[in-house]
Amino acid sequence: MCCRYYVEMSPLLRPIIEKAKGSALTVPMVNTLARPLITEGEVRPTDIAAVLALNRHGQKTVFPMVWGFNLPRSKSPLINARVESACEKPAFKDSWQQMRCIIPASYYFEWEHLKDPSSGKVKTGDKYVIQPQGSEVTWLAGLYRIEMISGMKIPVFTILTTESLEEIRFIHERMPLIFPEKTAEAWIMHEIRPEELIKRSIREVIYCKQEPPADQLSVFDINI
Repeated sequence: MCCRYYVEMSPLLRPIIEKAKGSALTVPMVNTLARPLITEGEVRPTDIAAVLALNRHGQKTVFPMVWGFNLPRSKSPLINARVESACEKPAFKDSWQQMRCIIPASYYFEWEHLKDPSSGKVKTGDKYVIQPQGSEVTWLAGLYRIEMISGMKIPVFTILTTESLEEIRFIHERMPLIFPEKTAEAWIMHEIRPEELIKRSIREVIYCKQEPPADQLSVFDINI
């Protein structure tokens, strides 16, 4: 699962954010949706964020996109899609073939899910920061599509999830699909079969509890 991630103006992310700010889509989207492009800080569902995808000429490009697919009978946007079934689900299967994207982040957040053994009910525990070991950027795999919102064609994205690695399964049984940088670049290419890349996802992460206030986090109490 992934319902929050964080973007810092790091040396690797700054050029991506600057390109999103300069996109011809950004100002019309900001004006139409009455919300800003998130250039730094915590990114939430329905926010506008920088996303990597191919343009109509097959070139890697940075686009502003809204987080979440909207469905007619759904009260909330689809912010995640299971990688195991996305290729078959009506909402995602077309995007799976030709509209894959990468969402660049510094790290993502997950809340510990605690199950009461007597009632079976799940409650939310501590908030954790999670990122790939030895990487400054967390390359989140996603899908996108174009939706008509408020009279404008708007690109929207969802983040793919997979089974969590063993060391963070105590936090949540699902995690976003994260790639090394080279695999992330291949993920968006039309000629690539996505099924061939899934097994190249990252296999080591670092994590720590998020201590408030979130915007002052600077040092990790790292567990490996």
